[in-house]
Parts: sequence; structure tokens; C-alpha cells
Amino acid sequence: MVGAAVRLLRGSRLVRNIPTCLSSWNIPPHVLKYSQSKASLNLSNNGLSSVPLQTFTKEELMIKNSVKKFAQQQIAPLVSTMDKNSEMDKSIIQGLFQQGLMGIEVDTKYGGTGASFFTSVLVIEELAKVDASVAVLCDIQNTLINKLIGKHGTEEQQATYLTQLTSEKVGSFCLSEAGAGSDSFALKTRADKNGDYYVINGSKLWISSAEYAGLFLVMANADPAMGYKGITCFLVDRDTEGLHIGKPENKMGLRASSTCPLTFENVKVPETNVLGQVGHGYKYAIGSLNEGRIGIAAQMLGLAQGCFDYTIPYIKERVQFGKRIFDFQSLQHQVAHVATQLEAARLLTYNSARLVEAGRPFIKEASMAKYYASEIAGLVTSKCIDWMGGVGYTKNYPVEKFFRDAKIGTIYEGTSNIQLSTIAKSIDAEY
Repeated sequence: MVGAAVRLLRGSRLVRNIPTCLSSWNIPPHVLKYSQSKASLNLSNNGLSSVPLQTFTKEELMIKNSVKKFAQQQIAPLVSTMDKNSEMDKSIIQGLFQQGLMGIEVDTKYGGTGASFFTSVLVIEELAKVDASVAVLCDIQNTLINKLIGKHGTEEQQATYLTQLTSEKVGSFCLSEAGAGSDSFALKTRADKNGDYYVINGSKLWISSAEYAGLFLVMANADPAMGYKGITCFLVDRDTEGLHIGKPENKMGLRASSTCPLTFENVKVPETNVLGQVGHGYKYAIGSLNEGRIGIAAQMLGLAQGCFDYTIPYIKERVQFGKRIFDFQSLQHQVAHVATQLEAARLLTYNSARLVEAGRPFIKEASMAKYYASEIAGLVTSKCIDWMGGVGYTKNYPVEKFFRDAKIGTIYEGTSNIQLSTIAKSIDAEY
């Protein structure tokens, strides 16, 4: 199965009397029939406008199934250990490259898979059903790093960096700072021009994938007098002198995904490593994050669905008071409510992704998808712990991890309040 996507387009068990369906960490969960999407194998990429959102092209379905197999066979057995050690197993990163999942939309001439944005969304969703930490690594690489270089890079930059990013090198997006979170354009990192170089000084916080990244896309202000209009994007290689990567944060969730502070001490970056135009970094950041939010929506959707798929077989087999707990009407209503929320999140996410592909306005829809999927991920995973009771609260099984991982969804790549503000602004402009 190694390289299947590329070739396509080019713990221990608790000793208790518990239902047999309750598998341990390294065994993939059951998948409910309703969550298995349909395919219309005779559709072209341009023929999806009049069919259900969960109807995929043959290529999309084949990649989705390939990723599902990869996640269950190669990622699932390592999830508990990676979470415990707060470290991504190197074999997982290598596997993502071998599967062609680190360059999904990149042109095949640079070693990419040459697939669609919607395919990236499907891949992120499938990975998150097993481990959201792996999903966010794939998400950032595809929806932020590759997209920015693909859209704004010179031919030389694309030939140099996209070839590396599709085969071996992890990228990291560096925007947030101590005083620049939701107010991201209040950043203080500077890039002073000195001949043919820029000299970067400053610091960054909450930088995902920093521990194993080989390339950093750094937002720094090249002209502070211009305010946010001086923000410029720089391509900074890991071994550049003066770039220091701090100790990974000890996080509540997404523990296998490294999140580190960075410091820049007189980091010299050649003028040729400016991505796009000087002073346009703020535009690039806004544009990439708008699409990136759809990736986070897919991550939260997959996480919630994975938790749900793990939990339902348990409550169908667990017997209390002489009958399955699933047969209690109050629990049935809770399950139905959660299933409806999951379906709504999926439709919002898929719709926003299809809008991107169609070249239509999508900012409001992307914020809706990110907001709703993040909010319901927390609700769904909490309910699943309730339904499983004591075993759901232990680290012997993955439900509590899904719960911990879900919390970040309402915080990063735009908090829930930021999404609501974006939605409100769009509605204000529409009327």
C-alpha cells in the first residue's frame, strides 16, 4: 500500500466483564454503515454540482479508502504511545510522505499527488478519526505551507521547496506571538533590510510542527512604519544561524503534535527567500487561514466521528437492568442528537470545500464549518465519555484522548468568537 495515493493520480486491555466490542487502542474502531460515504464512480470532477455533497469521484473515494487503511494499520497501533510520550513516531511522518499525503494538491512535476482541495479535506478527516495529531500535521502541510508557496512562490522557490515538501521536509507556519494571538497582525517580529539580505529578530509562540520542521514560513514586519502592511513572509530553513527552536509545550491534547516557541536572533535571510511581495504577508496569511479553517473543520469532524464510531458498538452491547443501554429511550435521543450534529458538521465542511474548488466566495461558509465542527467535537466527545461510563474515563481506551484533543478546535486558527465575528461581518455585508 506504500505510495498508493501517489500511484492513483499519478495498549493493554482492562480485565473486567465488559462488552467484547470494546477494543483497545491498537485495534481500529467499528465503523457504522451510515458514516460510510457513497461514491458515484461515473462522475467527473466537474460533475458534482447536482449530486449530494457526500458523493465522491472515483479518485476521491480511492484516496479516502487508502488513507483509512493506512490510518488503521500504521497509525492506530502507535497512538497511545505517541500521546503518552508527546512525540510523533518518525515512521508516521515517513508514512505520510510515502503515501503522497504531504503534497496532495502539489503538481506532479514537483512530486505531488496533483489532487484537489476537497481530497485534502477527506484525507484530514480520515486521519483524525484515528489521531488528530497526525491529521493536523498533514493539514498544515497541505492547506497552509504548500498552498502559500504554490500560490505566491517564484518558479525557483517552487522547484526548490515544493519538491522537498512533497518528499521529505515538514513545513511550519510562524505567525502567532505572545502579543499577537487573535490580533495576529500586532506581531513584533522585525525583518530589517541590509543589502541583499533581511535580518530577522523576534520570537514566535505556539508554532505547530516546529520540532521536526525543516522549513519555516515566518511572518515578520519589514516596515513597521506601515503597520500591518509591512508584514512580509520569509522562507527560513531550519539550519539558518540564529534560529532557535524551544522546548515543546506540555499540552492537554494533540500531544504528539509538537508546539514550540521560536526565537530569531539576527537571522539572515536572502532577499530571494521573500515569499511573494514585500508587505503582502498579511494578505497571504488571511487567504491561507481562510482555507486552513476548512482543514481544521475536517480535523474536528473526523475526531468527533472517530470517537462516535468507537462508542456506539459499546452501548449496543453493554447490558444494564436486563437490557442494552442503547435500548433506553433517553440514550437513543442523545445518540440521535449527536448523529445529527455530526451530519450537519460534515455538510458544512464539505460544502465550504466544494465552494473553494468552484472558485466561489467561501469565507463565511468556512468560518461556519470551523466554528460548528469545533464546537460539536467537544460536545460529542464529552457525550461519548458519559455513555461509556467509567471505562470511557480511563486512558486504557481512546475516548478520553478524543475529548482532550477536541478542545483545541475552538482555539487555534481563529477562536470560535473570531469565527462568529467573521460570520456576522459577512451577513452585515450581504444585507
